[in-house]
Amino acid sequence: MKLRVDTLDAILRSQARCRPDRTALISSGRRIGYGELDAAVERLAGRLAGLGLAAGDRVVVQLPNSIEFILLIFALFRLGVIPVLALPGHRRNEIDHLCKMAEAVGYAIPRGQPGFDFLSLAEAVRAGNQGLRHVLTAGHPDGSLDDVFRLHDGTDLPSRRPDSQFPVPAPADLALLLLSGGTTGAPKLIPRTHRDYVYNVRESAALCGLDENSRYLAALPAAHNFALGCPGVLGTLAVGGTVVLAPGAAPDQTFELIARERVTVSALTPPLLTLWLAEASWSDADLSSLRLLQVGGARLGRAEAARVGPELGCRLQQVFGMAEGLLCFTRPDDPPETVLSTQGRPLSAADELRVVDGDEREVAPGEIGELLVRGPYTIRGYYRAPDYDATAFTTDGYYRTGDLVRRTATGHLVVEGRVKDVINRGGEKVPAAEVEDHLSAHPQVAQAAVVGMPDGLLGERSCAYVVPQGSAPTLGELAAFLRGRGLAAYKLPDRLEIADAFPRTGAGKVDKRELAAGVAARLRAEGLAKAVRENTP
Repeated sequence: MKLRVDTLDAILRSQARCRPDRTALISSGRRIGYGELDAAVERLAGRLAGLGLAAGDRVVVQLPNSIEFILLIFALFRLGVIPVLALPGHRRNEIDHLCKMAEAVGYAIPRGQPGFDFLSLAEAVRAGNQGLRHVLTAGHPDGSLDDVFRLHDGTDLPSRRPDSQFPVPAPADLALLLLSGGTTGAPKLIPRTHRDYVYNVRESAALCGLDENSRYLAALPAAHNFALGCPGVLGTLAVGGTVVLAPGAAPDQTFELIARERVTVSALTPPLLTLWLAEASWSDADLSSLRLLQVGGARLGRAEAARVGPELGCRLQQVFGMAEGLLCFTRPDDPPETVLSTQGRPLSAADELRVVDGDEREVAPGEIGELLVRGPYTIRGYYRAPDYDATAFTTDGYYRTGDLVRRTATGHLVVEGRVKDVINRGGEKVPAAEVEDHLSAHPQVAQAAVVGMPDGLLGERSCAYVVPQGSAPTLGELAAFLRGRGLAAYKLPDRLEIADAFPRTGAGKVDKRELAAGVAARLRAEGLAKAVRENTP
């Protein structure tokens, strides 16, 4: 009998019962069937219960795209434990914040990951979080699914208690905590219930035409909402398809996988699409199986959008959305110009959208305003953040997205920018206020302001303006200082400008618009000077 799928755990249980022998996951050449995966999840859930993890506990999960990531999140779903999904690039500052905000009892990290010592990170985080009882390390030393997790000291997880019984989560229960883009300081936690996230997954999979023959390449981090459930990994598993887990999204990590595993669908950000297009111009990789490429996370330029079909041989789908809920997609039956020049229209007919001015009055059709939204899968509040909720939501329940959009006559959205003070660095959100706070702690910094500057590859990079205290610091010195404070690499300023004082608005605030215009003008001048030098005999 087919199980009713109204919880995230039931996604796997249902497929394991209906098609146990079909391949669910492919990672590092290894193939895992639905039945095998479900049994391994059951065993891991039992061992985690043996540690004392129980329904309602929170565990921060910071794992790369891997079988271990999938195993762990489903084991936590099965126990009713709440995974808090951190990104691989997060460092001490972010992880410490997440552990404190979520009151996490566990933290899962990769073991032996080249390029970074996660064990040292975990020790530093644990020292500042007394409630963090368990650090789990992931890897497969002997190839067995039963030995992919150990405790941080290398000891095995305990055996399942004979009397342990797993609760059955209710659809309205909290299922997972996703991360906001962090527009004001550190990121907020986004509570998604089983009901709303299953809806998110199921409806987006249907809209994108996924079925049991779909083979989804998880190129972006699977912990990110886009790759996890839009429709992503969970949407593919929900329809009985196959998920191919890539270690990264660069062409040298993905093109061979697409060819070998006959991948049919994947998702990218615009900067990664640029790399794929460049590689495809000379590569002999067979990408003919690819049917659909989703692009989102930042606005896609029309010129690059127009290259997807001719150069990659697949259909483009523009995606605009947020971990807080709302998803917009272009459709297969949209006119070509709509697909190239808009970011789609809402997933659900029940999504309610308003486009408003600074006084929250509706703007005229086609004019630019801030997008407000509420709907069946959009949150009504952040996790344990009532003060922030008071400004992030209207009194009648609309979420203030901070996105500036205009709506076409067909209901499609065109994203024009951001209201909030955040830099979209190729899909990675850099909260200016957070970086400014850390910069201001440097002994040679009297004042700091961080603004976006245009970049041909990433869309935006960050520029730190600094009023020095004494001798001016260098960009390298500031970067080393911020790394020492545990900031993720993508948040480090890309450029430094030294100023005697900052321009101010009439209200006395730092005029960031003038600062951004200033660095943009200098970039143009530098580009012109370089062109003259290169063309001078």
